[in-house]
Amino acid sequence: MVARLTIAALAALLIGGCDLSMTEQRKYTTYKPSRFWSDGSSARPPPKGVVAQNYASREAAGKTPPAITPQLVKRGQERFTIYCSPCHGLSGDGNGVIAQRGFPRPPSYFSANLRAAPAQHFYDVITQGYGVMYSYAARVEPADRWAIVAYIRALQLSRTPATAGSEAPP
Repeated sequence: MVARLTIAALAALLIGGCDLSMTEQRKYTTYKPSRFWSDGSSARPPPKGVVAQNYASREAAGKTPPAITPQLVKRGQERFTIYCSPCHGLSGDGNGVIAQRGFPRPPSYFSANLRAAPAQHFYDVITQGYGVMYSYAARVEPADRWAIVAYIRALQLSRTPATAGSEAPP
């Protein structure tokens, strides 16, 4: 009887000692030095010739703007409100909540140079960032970037006095 209790107590101790949390695992974090690899880094470079999934389709989408439709502008307004308005303001004048709290104010979409900028400029800024604005490529899909660009153009046109024969910038 004592032997069975002793075995049961040892088994309980062994099982209890195996309670390791997933957060307590030994592991390498990205860019942590490692002695395992000859280059001393735990991060491994991708194999030669590897490209990101859907890279070609994303690149193609970034070069060809879609046709402007009311649905595209509405989608752009929605995405603009989510991603752009905190800094650029709901009206695009550069006076968003972030700028009101002391961060650098982005330029107004109604400035002469941004009115004259091609649509690709806005797409590229959303994709790559510009100045203190970081890239939104990971947050905004290419189709939505074009939708935001369409909405920016709609904002610009909303403050443009109507003149006969005038055209919107490309």
